[in-house]
Amino acid sequence: QVQLVESGGGLVQAGDSLRLSCAASGRTFSSYTMGWFRQAPGKEREFVACITRSVSITYYADFVKGRFTISRDNAKNTVYLQMNSLKPEDTAVYYCAGDGDGGSVSSTPSRYDYWGQGNQVTVSS
Repeated sequence: QVQLVESGGGLVQAGDSLRLSCAASGRTFSSYTMGWFRQAPGKEREFVACITRSVSITYYADFVKGRFTISRDNAKNTVYLQMNSLKPEDTAVYYCAGDGDGGSVSSTPSRYDYWGQGNQVTVSS
């Protein structure tokens, strides 16, 4: 069992930066692919980025390439999402998630076994 707790969200202005953190409990964190998803009001949950367990292959949604960076610190059981050049359309609840198939990237929510509670990010224009 893995529990995920996100932090670092908040209200910022367009062009600002935020770093989200997701702290995981359990000794198996390093074996998971970790992902970030987001959900805006009235919209479906969408993939943002993920990072595999060991060689840390990363994969991003097109709309965040060049602006967001996902990273992980297995010693701290934590995955991060550095978000730069934020836009109002980035406003959403951001979720981190863990996929037990840690060797591959995945943008499909159903592939992920564990989810955090979500963290609100609001970007004002």
